[in-house]
Amino acid sequence: MGHGRVIVVGAGHASAQLCLSLRRGGFDGEIVLVGDEPSLPYQRPPLSKTFLHGTTTLDDLLIRKPEFYEKEDVGFRHARVTGIDRENNTVELDDGERLAYDHLVLCTGARPRPLDVPGDDLDGVHALRDAADIEAIRGTLRTAGRAVIVGAGYIGLEAAASLRKLEVEVTVLEVAARVLQRVTAPEVSAFYDRVHREEGVDLRTGVGVAGFQGDGHVRAVRLTDGTEIPADLVIVGVGVLPNVELARDAGIEVQDGIVVDEHGRTDDPRVFAAGDCANHFDARYGTRMRLECVANANEHAKAIAGAICGNEKPISALPWFWSDQYDLKLQIAGLSTGHDQIVLRGDPADGRSFACFYLADGRLIAADCVNRPKEFMFSKRAITEGLHPDPAHLTDPDIQLASLLSAPTATAR
Repeated sequence: MGHGRVIVVGAGHASAQLCLSLRRGGFDGEIVLVGDEPSLPYQRPPLSKTFLHGTTTLDDLLIRKPEFYEKEDVGFRHARVTGIDRENNTVELDDGERLAYDHLVLCTGARPRPLDVPGDDLDGVHALRDAADIEAIRGTLRTAGRAVIVGAGYIGLEAAASLRKLEVEVTVLEVAARVLQRVTAPEVSAFYDRVHREEGVDLRTGVGVAGFQGDGHVRAVRLTDGTEIPADLVIVGVGVLPNVELARDAGIEVQDGIVVDEHGRTDDPRVFAAGDCANHFDARYGTRMRLECVANANEHAKAIAGAICGNEKPISALPWFWSDQYDLKLQIAGLSTGHDQIVLRGDPADGRSFACFYLADGRLIAADCVNRPKEFMFSKRAITEGLHPDPAHLTDPDIQLASLLSAPTATAR
């Protein structure tokens, strides 16, 4: 059981899960949630999809309704934490008030990486991270017919799909040689390249942005080769930076995120970190990592709640992700870094359904599954159990994947 006061800085997925897990774990002390947005924690993935479409409201996206926080006696403060005093165990808010804590949990998330080029401050140039960003984009869309998206990662491609659904003319610019180059195999990149072109997106890879031009409002994007692309709206999605400043300024170790142990604890035993801002060691992959996904945020929160409540369970769940674009649901199990073999089930060059399995020394370590829920569920279990499935069986559509979980050739070793 836990007592005292827990202050949670940041109001996102990790924060919402932490409040629930603390109460379910028997914590009967005070919980204060401090968020710099006026809303209670809400789902972020739909922002670039249904919220941008206008088919859902912010209330629809709340992870838990206000009644939950009232019932569980969770206080919410709309404020910004400006500093941590570790000697006195207090945090300072932007209005000068100080709050004492017994446990402090930093769920500060990440912010969009800026594209530092001339014209980046013009009206109509937007990042895409929170509800306010989407509201601003939707305001621009009222008079915009031509959009340019800088960055062909998941956020950029999801935004492109959403804007095409709204019948906006879309150009996507990517400095790398292919879309999703950092996170997927060439076959998966080629698939998404094909689909977006089929949906009417002008997709350009291997191009750099020199700046934005306009007369107060953006009117064009200038490329490094001098080409100008007309634009009424620009969305910049070139990655994020973890919000580590509070921890760093308080003398807590940071390294591509706030460094935490397997229980989410920093080098200060009273201070924890969770979600996009936290860097933890993953025993399965043998390396430290900072993951930007809902599942990771939730797992961090559960581990921290266990530590505070005296029921420690290390962070161990398999990382998994998803992306919705057009009629495609991409579900990703595991991390493909370090793979030495790719096995395809289905043809990514034709149709809109396939799975790409990543193996390392014969062991399945990750899978990208497009409209293939059975392959995704199989992969989560096989990766978790450390199985070595026969590649010929993985690619054979006549073989039921469930049978591979107990087959001799799939035995963990």
